Amino acid sequence: MQSVARSFDLLEALAGPGELGLVELAGRAGLQPSTAHRLLATLTERGYTLQSAESGRYLLGYKLLELASFVNARTTYLRALARPYLASVQRITGETATLSVLELPNVVFLDQVEGTRSVRMFTQVGLGVPAHTSASGKAILAFQQPAALDAICDGGLARITARTIATRAELEAELARIRRRGYAIDNEEHEEGVSCVAAPIFGFEGDVRAAISVSAPTQRVHSADTAELGELLAGRAAEISRALGHKPDGGG
Repeated sequence: MQSVARSFDLLEALAGPGELGLVELAGRAGLQPSTAHRLLATLTERGYTLQSAESGRYLLGYKLLELASFVNARTTYLRALARPYLASVQRITGETATLSVLELPNVVFLDQVEGTRSVRMFTQVGLGVPAHTSASGKAILAFQQPAALDAICDGGLARITARTIATRAELEAELARIRRRGYAIDNEEHEEGVSCVAAPIFGFEGDVRAAISVSAPTQRVHSADTAELGELLAGRAAEISRALGHKPDGGG
């Protein structure tokens, strides 16, 4: 298991522009060069990393692109369906609108329409953050089965900022509030100075599938009327849910 974890550390250390030499790469991954060299030999043999014949330096291999294509295919329909609604939210608010899914213990950003404000938020598509620290994560968790909450809480809730929810009791109370009002708020719980509002998207069987959100500097979120923003997102999320075949309360 340690070798697997260290291999992923190497891949993540390579996730950037340019090539890296063995010593620099080992340092970024927190490994001894000899350990990194041994693991890289296997990763290169399997196509997950490449070693330049000219410089001897390493970069990510095309095998990762092959794997990513399967994830992309799995989410293509949801992203295509949600995209016009993200664009609509962005046009109305001027802020960055994002589509996210739950991948315990994180929430992962699937798509984004960047805001038009001079100071705007940007999140890398594919990035994951602890679900309990984000509005999108909490919006989805609020309608998950108890096992999902167990998976989030059993290892402890990491405190990212002074405002991060750090106990199960606090999180359960917050999720209950989200269920009552229909949207979630992240008030600088993941990043100082940044707030977010999100609403859940449901599938045909009533299962929560994703969330759409708006993120912006805290001052702008508060001055824009959080409740109004929440209702806007809840409305757009409901439209996406209906397109996915969701019928609230079993009705038509």
